[in-house]
Amino acid sequence: MVRRHELTDGSWSVIEPLLAPARMGRPVRDRRQVVNGILWKLSTGAAWRDLPERYGPWKTVYERFRRWSADGTWDRLLAHVQQHSDAVGTVDWTVVWPGEAIGRSRGGLTTKIHLSCDGRGRPLAFTITAGNVNDCTQFEQVMDRISVRWRGPGRPRTRPERVIADKGYSSMKIRSYLRRRGIKAVIPERIDQINGRLRRGESLCRLDRAAYRRRNVVERCFNRLKHHKALATRYDKRARHYQALVTLACLQLWLP
Repeated sequence: MVRRHELTDGSWSVIEPLLAPARMGRPVRDRRQVVNGILWKLSTGAAWRDLPERYGPWKTVYERFRRWSADGTWDRLLAHVQQHSDAVGTVDWTVVWPGEAIGRSRGGLTTKIHLSCDGRGRPLAFTITAGNVNDCTQFEQVMDRISVRWRGPGRPRTRPERVIADKGYSSMKIRSYLRRRGIKAVIPERIDQINGRLRRGESLCRLDRAAYRRRNVVERCFNRLKHHKALATRYDKRARHYQALVTLACLQLWLP
């Protein structure tokens, strides 16, 4: 029986090639069992020592998580699944939403996730900062991290057709950045910006209101991520481990 947080056969078939065991060396514990154990930790936020026996020794699962976090395995899996989805035409490049959410830790509101997602609400790229970092300062960093490789030769896809964001991202710097890259901005202006343009006799920025009505796609993406208690409350002291859990949660949203 496959439990709610565990990998289905279809999901496992997508990522299994990148977790194939080496041809030489000692036998290792079933990788699907280990990944399911890590997903249990992600879903519950419980201590590693509380891992159910069905996933094997907790130390084995934790060491595999730590090793795969250090060598970039989770990043490669996410990139692989995004590439697979793009190859079959399921990535919605017509629009990308940036957004942010604060994750609690035992010390309070200390961690913020800045994220962009495609038109279907699946994460394309993210950064993690302290909770007091201004949202719009991470806009370019998140956008620059969007990179989905083709299955054949050629440069990876890095540019959506348009970006939808709320008024917090309405700045000349962000609009200039999108203009340079040939990306349409669907961002409403703040009232002070509107008044300033009117005083100067300038025309207002056009806003595709039909597209902007779908702004809540990124909010739904965050809601799905925050179902994982290990993200909603940060228990990991190491930023690398917390980032690996965020990557793994993003990976789950892409898996079939």
